[in-house]
Amino acid sequence: MFIRSERLFLRPGWPEEWADMLALIDDDQIGRDLPQVPWSRRLEEDRKPASRADSLRHPQLVITLPGAQGSPLIGAVGLVDVAGEAELGMCIARGQWNRGFGTEAARALLNLARTLGHRRIVSHRFMDSPASARVLAKLGFAQTGESALRCSPVRVTPERAARYVLSLTGPGNCPGGGDADPEMWAA
Repeated sequence: MFIRSERLFLRPGWPEEWADMLALIDDDQIGRDLPQVPWSRRLEEDRKPASRADSLRHPQLVITLPGAQGSPLIGAVGLVDVAGEAELGMCIARGQWNRGFGTEAARALLNLARTLGHRRIVSHRFMDSPASARVLAKLGFAQTGESALRCSPVRVTPERAARYVLSLTGPGNCPGGGDADPEMWAA
């Protein structure tokens, strides 16, 4: 699956890029805020994401920023099946923070999720990650009031993460408002 948003291009990762993706999430500032890491740290598994049985219903895509100098990898966004629920996860390279890329990429993926038949998406954010809370709010997620102990690649012990939910049902209920633009994606 490929998704084109206003500034970004989301696509499956290529085998030769997995070392770059792993280096991106190895940044402690990024890894500490990832309660769900759809891309494992085992390269052999990550070289074959399309071989997973749920890869079409739960796409996991790299985020690139097309420009005159090429399309550098700046992050990743994906859906993961966690206990029967579709959970949104994303990360953006530190040098690209505060530019709206995480919100834009997640919004594009959530529009696709609706066309894939997902009716609701969940996400979690660690209590000490206000930036993640702001992104989820911009996407229309609502905090449920529930929390759970979650792990991350960097945190030494499990820590509390707040649970958020987004309903994709109902007319005009696409992430961020408005209806999905069918020109945004191609499969």
